[in-house]
This record gives sequence, structure tokens and C-alpha cells, in this order.
Amino acid sequence: MLTPAAHELPGMRVLVMGLGLFGGGVGAVRFLAKHGARVTVTDLKTAEQLAESVRALEGLPVEFHLGSHRDSDLDACELLLISPAVAPDNSFLREAVKRGIPVETELNLFVKLCRAPILGITGSNGKTTTTALVEAATRRMGGPTWLPTPPGCFDRPKRVWVGGNIGRSLLADLDEIQPNDAVVLEISSFQLENLAAIGRFPAAGLVTNLQPNHLDRHGTMEAYGDAKKNVLRGRGSVGIVNADCPIVGKWASTASNPLTFGRKAPVGRGACLSGGWISIADNGDAHTILPASALRIPGLFNVENALAAACASWVLGATKDGIAQGFAEFRGCEHRLESFGTWGGVTWINDSIATNPDSTLAALRTLSQPLILILGGHDKGLPFEDLARAVSPRCRAVVLLGSASAKIGAALEAAGCSIPVDRAKDLGEAVAMSAARARTGDAVLLSPACASFDQFRNFEDRGKQFKALAQEATAGRAEVEEMMASAPRTATA
Repeated sequence: MLTPAAHELPGMRVLVMGLGLFGGGVGAVRFLAKHGARVTVTDLKTAEQLAESVRALEGLPVEFHLGSHRDSDLDACELLLISPAVAPDNSFLREAVKRGIPVETELNLFVKLCRAPILGITGSNGKTTTTALVEAATRRMGGPTWLPTPPGCFDRPKRVWVGGNIGRSLLADLDEIQPNDAVVLEISSFQLENLAAIGRFPAAGLVTNLQPNHLDRHGTMEAYGDAKKNVLRGRGSVGIVNADCPIVGKWASTASNPLTFGRKAPVGRGACLSGGWISIADNGDAHTILPASALRIPGLFNVENALAAACASWVLGATKDGIAQGFAEFRGCEHRLESFGTWGGVTWINDSIATNPDSTLAALRTLSQPLILILGGHDKGLPFEDLARAVSPRCRAVVLLGSASAKIGAALEAAGCSIPVDRAKDLGEAVAMSAARARTGDAVLLSPACASFDQFRNFEDRGKQFKALAQEATAGRAEVEEMMASAPRTATA
């Protein structure tokens, strides 16, 4: 059955601005083409840079105008669908608005047409892991209820769909999503700004934390926080906030039905640590789920992510056993403190998702071995002073790369950095320098504290290249270790 506005799409000339590599653009194009729209895609990136996304659209009646934006593409345009990365002051977007062309986004389109209630997850750090944990906890829906449902709780959905910034557009699934299902979306601050523009908000919202990020786009922390807070503004909404975060903890009153989570502060209703157990608190009663030590993902920040996910899963009607089993089986997401190999006694860790200094600080606090730290990338206008002060006590050396390297180097110098600081022209050289510095017992950690767009398609591309380069650089060591491990042992007198 077609979605409510699908009858308007056949023959409509739609220009998609920003195909990207995260799945949202591809999902939007597939949806529009499926429903008969005449789709043209425009992107500043070339066909070569967007090869993965272009391949995903093979066989569809789509026209590609890549490498630039042409004003002539607006001449016949009846709807402009933009990527959330498109800034409000973009000249091509302004020209479309000047011409009176309606503007839409992939997420706005989905929220307008989705028949099921939506739970949105946002935050500066941890939102992807939290969303993935909720997905793991809600795979086994059904069974007896084990706790009184909180006010505004979803009505035991038949199926939970998970998508958004986690890398999965749900637009193509709209026809299958039923009113008695539930949808969980990871949502960025850019997407939340666009939702606010149309006055549409999720039925429930969760904010993991708020730390400096994307100030190159939002300008101030206040503006960035206001964008994040939109996830809690739904009428009659459930709002799940981090009680341990000094900013987000104050946002509980924004939602009609607030719940909180935290490992430090006691909570009245929500998720907490109780005697080392991840628990649901319901007005003083703590219902244990599983010990925090049973989590397979390292770090106190991941305990916070699990508490957030437990709270969201409770709202969605997941059972205690479903949450416990899902959490215990969850092994983490790629590019998030991903230990992918040990060669010559040196462990290599991919934390490419760390696109702000606070994420890198969390990694430094979590890992125990001496570190060779690879830092740098595209500067998002964030301060590096706190990170710079933490580097010398935890690391044996730092390798800088990317457009932010000079700024990070200056912060390290101002902090009195007492360890070697190398500067690499690219990631390949950074890996070679790190391998040369590393000793047995060390770890080489890619945790850049910066965005990836100066040298890579996205953070995933950066992480995959890092893993490939590390394996190539250590291939000789790996072969020797494998040969020694398989060699026959000779007894000695």
C-alpha cells in the first residue's frame, strides 16, 4: 500500500542535493524512484568519490550531475531534497528558496510519512552504540511484561525498526512499517534543526550527552544544544536524558514524561547502576537486568550507553531477558575502540569515530597500555586544550596529520607536551611512523579528535584505510609470528 503522499510523486521532477556516502541520500533516491519521481542527483563530489553510492543506484532511472551544482538544474525542479550536511547559507540552496522551490530532507520526508511512533536518539557521543544496543535488546520482542510501563511508553510494538544516522535509511521500508510497529532513529543535530523547521518531532527522545562538537556549523554551544534539545519537544513525548551530564541533566523538564539514566546520580525513574548491575529504577524500586561487567564493550562511557539503551528499550516494551541477552551478545560497532590485531606485541586500535576531543579523551581513559596516538583531520572549530593536557601522561608518542595538525601541535606545545610529536603528510606515513615508534606492550590508537573530510570520504573510509595500512605495515611481523606459532616444538634436556 502506498504511503499517504506517494500519489504526488509520479512524474514529479525532484532534485536530490547531496548523495553522500552514509545511506540517507541513496535511500531517498530509491524511495523517490520507486514511486515514479523523475530524479536528478547533484553533488559537489565526483562520480569517482561517490562510486559506492552510485553503484547502489544502478538500474534506477536516475540522472547524475556530479562534481558541481548547476543553477540550470533548478529550472525544472519541483522539489529540492537536501542532505543534512547542506548549511542553511549554502548559495545553491538560497537560490532554490529564492525561486520558491519547496525544500525537503530525507529524514523530514520519513517523519512526515511514517505511520509508526518514533524514538529519536541523539547526543555528542555514544549515539550510534546506544542505537545499536537498543536494536540488540529489541530483537526478541514479546513475552510477559516484567515492569510497570512508564508514562507515554510505546504500546508493545509488533516490530522495532532501526535506522537513521546509524547508516540505514528506512524510507524504502515505509510501506512495510505498520502503525503498531515502532521506529528507532539515530538523529544528528543537523537533522534535528531541519525537523524543527517543519515542527515535527519524535514521540520519544533520548540525549546521551552534550560536549563541544560541530561548532563550525552551529557557531555556539548554545545553538548546538538547542538543536539537540529538539529531540525532546514532541507533544506528550517521553524524554530520556543523562542525569550525569551537567547540561543534558537539566533538560528533563523539556519532555512531558521525563526519564533519566546515570551511573553517578541516583534516578527516580529510568536506568541506573545498582550494586554494579544495570538496572531499571521505578520510583525507588530497582529491577536488575545484568551486571555491568557482562558487557563486552570497554569503558565507563559504554556503561552509560548501556544505561541509556536500557531506558529506551524499557520504553519500547522490551523484556528483561531480551535486554540482558541483547546486551551480553553485543560486541560493539566498527570504528569504535575496535581492536583489530596484535603483531609483534603491539595492539592496533581503530577509533576513527572519535571526531571530537572528548571522544579521544574517553579513549585515553579507557585504554590501559602505553599509546602511540594518531591525531588530526578536519578542524570543526573545537578546543584541544583539555586533550593536549591529557596526552603526555597516557602516550609515548603522538603522530599528527591533516588540516588541524598545526592547531593541535600548538595546543600540545602550550600544554608542555614532553613526548615525541611526529607530523605525517598522510595516513600511510602516520601508520609507518607509529609502527616505528611502537614497542612490545604498546597500542597504536587512531583516535583523531577531528572530522575526516580533509582527506577521506567519511570516518568509515578513514577507519578502513587505517586497518588496511596497519595490516600491510605489520605483514612481515604477522608472517613471522604465524610461522613460529606453527613450527614444531623441540624438547630440550
